[in-house]
Amino acid sequence: MAAAIRGGDNPAEGHWHIALRQTAGRGRQGREWFDGSGNFMGSTVVDLRAGDPPPATLPFIAALAVWQAITDAVGDAADAKLKWPNDVLLNGGKVSGILLELVGSCVVVGIGVNLSKAPDLTDRKTAALSDFVAVPGLEDFAASLAKHMTEFLKFWRNQDFANVVDAFLARSMHEIGAPISVHDNGGDVVKGTFAGLEPTDGALRLRLADGSERVIRAGDIS
Repeated sequence: MAAAIRGGDNPAEGHWHIALRQTAGRGRQGREWFDGSGNFMGSTVVDLRAGDPPPATLPFIAALAVWQAITDAVGDAADAKLKWPNDVLLNGGKVSGILLELVGSCVVVGIGVNLSKAPDLTDRKTAALSDFVAVPGLEDFAASLAKHMTEFLKFWRNQDFANVVDAFLARSMHEIGAPISVHDNGGDVVKGTFAGLEPTDGALRLRLADGSERVIRAGDIS
């Protein structure tokens, strides 16, 4: 989709491209994204409008939409949680990957969800919807996700971003005071306890051993 936009073909907001196979997927921080037939792999575009919140806050909206679509599919069969900044977990296993790319005046939102099978990763637990329920139809899941993405984009545009942060935290695995380690983009690891998220942009607040706080806007936590 990003290539199409660069070539002058601008898909309307709300339009989705769905792939049945993916041979060049990529994840955050340069990770390769697993290609599994039967899983959901799609992308959509968000048109940046005057007055919109900063595009850097869109990962939270995408995560909320994915969380809701997955929750609709699994019900009470698994515990769906959000992990900062935009991971979705089922019973502690990563079930989704989200990657955003700014292209001109648009943001391309790429989403992968393990519907039928999950990759085996050495550094983290993974999960698929099929571990808990019958695999939803690809078209049904895509329709659900598209609906929730539209709903949360409206929420993003019409609410103070602090309300988006509250919605994310209400569905997240994070508890104030819980120990966490943050792997920043430079490869460093910083340890502390979870102290919340910034209401203006969702940045992570990490309380250090000396009582001070560090605000982190990009990284991976464990």
